[in-house]
Amino acid sequence: MNNQLGVAGTDTGPRPQFWYGLPHGYLELDLNPTEEGVAELARQFSGLPEEARDRADQTFRLYATTVMLLRKQPVAVCALGMHPDGNGGASLSVLTMSAFPSGGANPTRVLAGMVGGNASEGLRPIELPVGIGFLTEQVRKTPAPGVPPEGQEGPLEGSVWQGTVAVPEPRTASFIVVQLVTSSLELADDYRSVLLGTARTLTFTDPTAEADQGPGPVVPGSAAHAVQSDFG
Repeated sequence: MNNQLGVAGTDTGPRPQFWYGLPHGYLELDLNPTEEGVAELARQFSGLPEEARDRADQTFRLYATTVMLLRKQPVAVCALGMHPDGNGGASLSVLTMSAFPSGGANPTRVLAGMVGGNASEGLRPIELPVGIGFLTEQVRKTPAPGVPPEGQEGPLEGSVWQGTVAVPEPRTASFIVVQLVTSSLELADDYRSVLLGTARTLTFTDPTAEADQGPGPVVPGSAAHAVQSDFG
């Protein structure tokens, strides 16, 4: 699993800054594109061959819609993943990282108090290089693309697997939340490995500050060691 080092933070309040590695096969989206950048993308798409232009236009519209939706949420990082599904096709997934305030309370105690309670069913602690983290996963219904059959009320629905790792950041009384969503339910075990591998790359210390201390892994507990291939 190859890592792409990144840094993220929030725009308001004490700034929980964190560094992370992106798994192989994931492309990070620019959540704050400039007008010039969007115009350049549109120009490049207009120059594509006609047979590829329609698909590129759909991708461009999906990107624009995704950016608009995520701007309304405290998402610091969003990456789209595409991997072989083992049947000659592609499996798609969305990886996000967000920062949430804990309301001034100790975030570790808040999450620990939820384990075994009704507040978050299935939440369980895991060991990470940055300390304790908490994992939960579920299969849930979500609106699906397409037109519903005649006579059906409401939109089409599909099922997705959603895995979430919450990591306390006590210095700023915040949670860093790493979430992975895919409609490939049969690959849930593989995507869980990707999620945990990504969570193991998180660090609250700038890894470049130690660059002069000699060679070694950039991020402690790198997902390159936790996940040995695209999935695990």
